[in-house]
This record gives sequence, C-alpha cells and structure tokens, in this order.
Amino acid sequence: MEPLSFQKYICSLDPTTLPRVLRICSGIYFQGSVYEISGNECCLSTGDLLKVMAVELQKVVCEDTETGQTMELPLTFKGEWGCPAPACTSWVPSSSGGPFSPHGLTLVIPQDGEQQGVALQQVLGWWDRQPQLLLCPAISPHALLLHPIYEVHAAMHLRRDLVKVPSTLEVDVEDVTEETQHVRFARPLLLSEMLGMEAPMPAQAEILEGPAGPAVFQSAWERRLRRGQRLQLHGCSRSWRVLASAPSSGRHFLLSSAYQGRFRRRPRRFAAVRELVAALEPGRRLRLVVTQDCVGRAGDVAPLAVGDRLEVRGLQGSGSDTRLLCYRGGGEEDEKEEEGEELLLSLDVRGGFVQEASDSKKYRLAELLQRQPLPCEVRVVTADPALERDPLAALPTLQLEARLDQPFLVGSFCEEPQEGFEIPPRWLDLSILLSEGPVRPLAPCPLRSRLEELTEAFYYRLLAQLPGSPAAPPPRPPKPARSGTDLGRSRPAARRCPAPVSGRSAPPLPPLPPLPPLPGPHGPSAPRHAGCALSSLPGTDSESTERDYETVDDSMQKTIHKMQAVFPF
Repeated sequence: MEPLSFQKYICSLDPTTLPRVLRICSGIYFQGSVYEISGNECCLSTGDLLKVMAVELQKVVCEDTETGQTMELPLTFKGEWGCPAPACTSWVPSSSGGPFSPHGLTLVIPQDGEQQGVALQQVLGWWDRQPQLLLCPAISPHALLLHPIYEVHAAMHLRRDLVKVPSTLEVDVEDVTEETQHVRFARPLLLSEMLGMEAPMPAQAEILEGPAGPAVFQSAWERRLRRGQRLQLHGCSRSWRVLASAPSSGRHFLLSSAYQGRFRRRPRRFAAVRELVAALEPGRRLRLVVTQDCVGRAGDVAPLAVGDRLEVRGLQGSGSDTRLLCYRGGGEEDEKEEEGEELLLSLDVRGGFVQEASDSKKYRLAELLQRQPLPCEVRVVTADPALERDPLAALPTLQLEARLDQPFLVGSFCEEPQEGFEIPPRWLDLSILLSEGPVRPLAPCPLRSRLEELTEAFYYRLLAQLPGSPAAPPPRPPKPARSGTDLGRSRPAARRCPAPVSGRSAPPLPPLPPLPPLPGPHGPSAPRHAGCALSSLPGTDSESTERDYETVDDSMQKTIHKMQAVFPF
C-alpha cells in the first residue's frame, strides 16, 4: 500500500483486523527523533516498526466549515445527524423515516420519535470511516466536519511496555503486516519478573541494563553483570540465608543454608536487665555471671558484685512495678535454696552479665537455628571444606542476626556454565532479553554463593528493612585532636600570618622596652595606691606625668612598626 499519514491510516483502520504492523516512512521525525509519549521518552526512526495492538478514541473535534470555528465534543454526545441526500442513501435506515430538510440535508431521526440521538462512535463508523460533511442542528446550522483523535497502543522492539501514540503524530506509515509475519517484537524482562512467571528454565538471556544502585556483594561475579553479558538461568534456589556480622572487624556476611561450616555457641552477653527479659524462653533456664558491679535504684535492690551467679526465674508485678525475679547463689547444681537469696531487679538496672554455658558441641547452621534463637553469638570452629578460603574460620566471634527467606535465581555466565552463583532479583534487578531456542540443561555448582560478603552500605539498608530493627549507619568517628590542644574545649580559629617569602625562619621579636619609673616622694620605686589618681599623689605634677606617657607611647609605636615589617598583617 502507499504511505499514508498516521492520522488518516488510524481513522480508516478496522479494529477487527488488529494487530497490524506499520513501518515508519517519513515525516517530521525523519532520521529519528526523541520525543515524549505518555511521560516516557520514545525514539522513532525511518524504518522502525510499530505493532498496533489497540486503538482507543480519545476525543472528537468538530469543525464548522462556514466559520472555521472548532469545538471538542464529549464522547457521550448524542444528537440528530444529517448529510446531503445523495450521499446518505447507503446508510439512512428505511425505518428511520427521515424527511428532506429545508437545507437539502436528510436528518437521522430515531424510531418512534424518541429524541435520544445517535452516538459519536456510530457516526464515525459510517462511510468506511472516511470524513464526510454532516449536519447537527444542536451544534450549528452549517455543515460540520468531525476529526476524531485516537490513542494508539503499539509494541516496539526492545521496549518492555506498550507505547501510547497519539494518532496526530506527524509521520507517514505503510502497512507491512503481510511481509513481516516472521518478525518477532522482542520484549525485555526484569529479572524479578521471572520469579512470578512460568518461564521455561534453563534459559539464556542477554543483559540490556545492569543493576542500578549501590553494590550488594563484594564479589567479582556481581561486577560482571553489565550490558552485553550473556547469562544462563537454571532455576530458582531453595536455600535460605542468615545475616551475620563480625564485631571485631566490622565485616558483614550472608550465609546460605548450604554452608557446611561448623559452629560452636558462645555465651551471650547482656548490658541491662531489660535484655535479660527479652532473652527469657519458656522451659529453659537462664543462668548468668555478673561481670560488672551494679547497684539498684534508690537502694531497693542489694548490690550485685562481679562473680555473682544468678538464675533468672521470671517476671513479677505489672506496669511500672514490674520486676525480674532472680535467684543469687553459688551456681552449683546441688546447691541448696536456703544458702542463696531471691532478688527482685528493676528493669532499668544496667550492668554486665554473661550467660553461663558449657556447650562444646559443634553445630551445623540449620541445627544451630533450631536450638538457638536469633540473634546469637557463635564461633566457626570448622571451615567449609568446599570453599578455597573461608574467612569465617579466622574470626573470633560471629553474630548471627536474622534469617532471610529471599528468593534467589541460580545463574552462570555462558562462557563459564559450570561456575554458578545465586542472584537475588529483588536486590540485584536486571533488564534482560531472553534468547530463543532450546538450551542444554546443566547442573552448575554455586559454591560462590554459600558465603557472600556484603557491602557496608547495603548491610545497613537491609538491616533497616528487618522487622523490629530500625538500624542506622554508625556515625563517623570524630576528627583526631591536634597535639597540645584541649580535647574537650572548642577554640576559636587563630588568624594565620603569611609565611615569609624566603626559606629562612622569621627573626625573633625584639623585647619590649621597660616602662620608665614614675617619680614620687620616695624615689622611683615608691608604691602607688591603686585607687588614687596620679595627679592627687603628693609631689607629682601633671606635666611630668604626661611627658612620661608620651615617651612610653613613642617606644611602643616603634616596636609595633618593627613587628609589622617582619609579620605584615
């Protein structure tokens, strides 16, 4: 077919023949142009293909052919429409009873005289959707032209969503539906979309856009997730994860349930009585050793000394009178109750407590979580034998913080199909394009994902999303104080003098001349009374005193001039 304007083609399009494939020929957007469609940038170039999926009427503009005035009609408008008699013989129903009007136009009048009118969509469907002169007495006594404006929903190559193009776009198009039966309009996917799809796996994909935002893992495979990289997706992972931190080094890890290292429980430490309440478990005893002296509020509790052994029994009271019942004794199993004493500790008492435990068993990760609620402190006593280097084995303490049931996808690079890794799509989302054709199933070994080290930025972002732990990044450490300065006092910044031009140091300042002695009745060294004026002292005159002050002023002015010569201000 010959190229048509986009508006003319859409107005003449029969919706029952959709979808149709159009090729951009020419127009204002010749050689391609970037413009905004429905809030998104879109680029049309000559030769691009549009697959029209749907057409939706947006508005109808009515033009008065006599005056040139236009008005927009609501889509719900209904009226009595007419046309020149010779042109309307094919569409005027025989039952309508339309008579000839004085203007030589035939009016379409509803049957039985009901003044409901004809809808705009019905009028636009006459004459094979070609524009014709019409008459509507409710709008104007003159002939009218209707200009419909449609919103076209079309698919484009390598676009995730349908574009919404106005039919008034000033381009020429041609219908190439028959010649493009073999053309596939590739639609990109997000990696997270594959979690809810029944997409066949394994599958190969090409990365169109890498992950946005800060890095998640401090691993080499994440840095390779860039545009153009080809992946092989094998399926969903069944592993769960545990968030862990190393207090001694500030490092953070994500342990997979497939991790094969062995753990040994470490005694828990508490800094307040409230933490003891949170650690209580039904059916389990909590025995502690006091590691810091503490005294109750207002002397209502006997003081606790370092080395005291406590057994937490439970809570007593309610509201502000709630207390923690503990038994203080020698700590032996066979110790008699009467040799110890019961204590009621206020919940706001702070101190130091460590759990008394003698568990030397080695646990796997799943077994440990069944025996020990999180968070807890452990130590890795046996490294994972499948890892070349297990950094957890060198840490004195590892704090297990929370269990995460986040979905992961098992993937590998096409050039290294056996070296697998596990991607969390909700944390590391990618824009990908699935490849066509069968993929040979492989069974990669995702050893890299048994233990992943997290970046600090993502760790605190993840920690803030956990329920009940609104954590913020730690504050920056204060700047180190200079030697010889007061640490606890802020001092105003001193004015700095410019350095001398030469490499030699500036000469020392000359000493100030001594003040001349003032004459008095007992000689130059006679004492003065602090509360008396000089002129009131016996044996002094005001003229000699003024001369003495002038001498001092001259000497100080000379000294100031010398200082300014050495250190110019």
